Amino acid sequence: MTRKQKRLASLFGILAVVATAAGLVLTALSDSVAFFNSPTDLAARAPSDEQRIRLGGIVEAGTVHRDGAQRVSFRVTDTVESVPVTYAGLLPDLFREGQGVVAEGHLGNDRVFVADTVLAKHDETYMPKEVVDDLKARGLWKDGAIVSATETQPAGAGL
Repeated sequence: MTRKQKRLASLFGILAVVATAAGLVLTALSDSVAFFNSPTDLAARAPSDEQRIRLGGIVEAGTVHRDGAQRVSFRVTDTVESVPVTYAGLLPDLFREGQGVVAEGHLGNDRVFVADTVLAKHDETYMPKEVVDDLKARGLWKDGAIVSATETQPAGAGL
């Protein structure tokens, strides 16, 4: 083998090792990826039972129920659809009704979202970016506040 052939063989060997390592890293990371969904997205198309997702929206008023064993159930809404959520554990101190929330977990067979992580806002003006983007896309966010679905309909649209 000539020097040129040896160099090419080493280069291809290094590229093969790097490609294999990149493939293994991407495979490992694909299991931990969680895609963002709004309640309307989940109503339109339900993910598989084991698929990890993020559910974002507003905690619906009057739906937070706690039992003695640190289990909490509530509903997350985007003002169009609503999804029931259960969570076992301590909620963030800033979690409350009417505020933005992102829950990470999976959708169960009974269409109840089982969260293993709940993230709440950190001040009075913060709303998770994914939630704001989704509300803007639906025309339900204006000037830093949620607009009700009835306010966004043009006159006579409900007739």
